[in-house]
Amino acid sequence: MDDMLKNLATYGYLVLFLYSLGGGLLALLGAGVLSFMGKMDLGLSLSIAFIANFIGDTLLFYMSRYHKTDMMEYLKQHKRKLAFSHLLMKRHGSWIIVMKKFIYGLKTLVPLAIGLSKYSFWKFSTYNAIGALVWTVVVGGGSYLFGGALIKAYELVADKPYLAPISLIIVGGSVWFYLSQATKKH
Repeated sequence: MDDMLKNLATYGYLVLFLYSLGGGLLALLGAGVLSFMGKMDLGLSLSIAFIANFIGDTLLFYMSRYHKTDMMEYLKQHKRKLAFSHLLMKRHGSWIIVMKKFIYGLKTLVPLAIGLSKYSFWKFSTYNAIGALVWTVVVGGGSYLFGGALIKAYELVADKPYLAPISLIIVGGSVWFYLSQATKKH
């Protein structure tokens, strides 16, 4: 365990950056807990996660805006989710860019859908920065503040390993059910 913590403290910032390009929820949770333990610096971790998350979504927007033909192969498989992203954009306006940071499955599709539209790049960047900041503070700061409870939860799962798959099935099933219902034809 000590070797793993030493490696995370050494390479954790690089892992956090790379993982946050595409979402980074678990990496940011881990960085918050490691900061609570004194193995990583909280301010640096939050800054890295914010920058990487902002860059990742901006790249998705850019790719769908300027490389539409290349993106169409990927988007063909997700027509319903893409339509759902457009519907959310109409319903919630620009704030969906902020909210989607917290909704698994939409984090990638919303910037792609917005990039296909005539939505302003600067407006997207502004809301993307706000969303990345809120996401970083809530997830990273929350995992730092509740680091002790998260460590106790980890110890509980380590003592009773059957709890981990049960929890994953419940959470994963809930997310799958929500997304399947939200994108279902009516």
